[in-house]
Amino acid sequence: MSFTSTPQSTPKVSTKWLNVKVAAILTGLFVALIWVLEALDYALPIDLDQWGIRSWSITGIFPGFIMAPVLHADFDHLIGNTVPVMVLGFLAAMRGLRHFFTATALIILIGGLGVWLLSSPGVLTVGASGMIFGYFGYLVGRGILSRRGWDIVIAVAVIILYGSIIWGIFPSDPFISWQGHLFGFIGGLAAAWILRKKYRKPADEVAG
Repeated sequence: MSFTSTPQSTPKVSTKWLNVKVAAILTGLFVALIWVLEALDYALPIDLDQWGIRSWSITGIFPGFIMAPVLHADFDHLIGNTVPVMVLGFLAAMRGLRHFFTATALIILIGGLGVWLLSSPGVLTVGASGMIFGYFGYLVGRGILSRRGWDIVIAVAVIILYGSIIWGIFPSDPFISWQGHLFGFIGGLAAAWILRKKYRKPADEVAG
């Protein structure tokens, strides 16, 4: 028994470190992308923000749902979102790409739909804050539903660091999309619920 457990642990450790490296690279690429796009938006005589979510418009759905999270109103808006989306995105991606991409797709879809339906007609919405709230909801939900030690630790840390953002799901400022915050958060919780069975270790793995 002792001889079989030792070689089995090595691939698991290697896989975990690989996930961490991939998560770091993926998060870094996303942050680089949103900064490059904002720089282009500033430097070129083209308003890239027009490709965001414009409520009750067909183009607000596509490419709006996809483009809105990577576009920002200005550099102040971008700076405010960079660290949270980097930290929460990294923690969400550490589980593996399949879970991460599934969660991200649900956050974008549900968050975008909420913005598109509930914002006043013609309102343009851009920014990664919906993803921030989505990853926050996903990580907290994952910690509750998985009941695994590491996921619980991450959920608690996320609540301590960013728990105060939850107030952003309520209407407060006409220039802040509470709809994106609320439905991004709901999208994250939905992702945690849909993926809940995949978090549980098989019985033989637990026994080992």
